[in-house]
Amino acid sequence: MSISIRAFDLPDTEAVVSLWQQTGLTRPWNNPYQDIRRKLSVQPELFLVAVDDRTIVGTVMAGYDGHRGWLYYLASAPERRGEGIARKLVAEAEELLTEMGCPKVQLMVRPENGIAQGFYDALGYEPFETWNTGKRLIAD
Repeated sequence: MSISIRAFDLPDTEAVVSLWQQTGLTRPWNNPYQDIRRKLSVQPELFLVAVDDRTIVGTVMAGYDGHRGWLYYLASAPERRGEGIARKLVAEAEELLTEMGCPKVQLMVRPENGIAQGFYDALGYEPFETWNTGKRLIAD
C-alpha cells in the first residue's frame, strides 16, 4: 500500500470536507469548515490525513486534554475500505498521543454505526457505559 500519513495542511480542506460528507460524518449542527479552523488552533499536529499519491483517502482528528485522548472524524474513502487506511490512521494517532504521555484514548460512536463498533472492537477498544451530554457554547 502506498498510503502515507501526514499532518493536515490547509490546501487539504475541500478534499477532507468532501470525504467527511461522503462518509456521513458531517452533521447540520457542526460546520466542518469551522471544526477544521478550530482544530488548527489547538494541537494541529494531531489532525492527520492519509494520502495516496496526492489524493486524500482518510482522516482522523485527535486531541489530548492532559487526562485522556480523543479520536474524532476517522474516515476512509468508501471505495478504499478494507485496505487498512483507518487502522493506519488510528495507529499513528495513538502513537502521537502516547508520545505526549496520554495514558488512555476514547471516542464516541453513534449507536446506529455498527460497522464502526466492530472496527474499534477489532482494534482492542472496549465499550463502556456512560451518559454522554453536551452543551453548545458557540452557535455556528
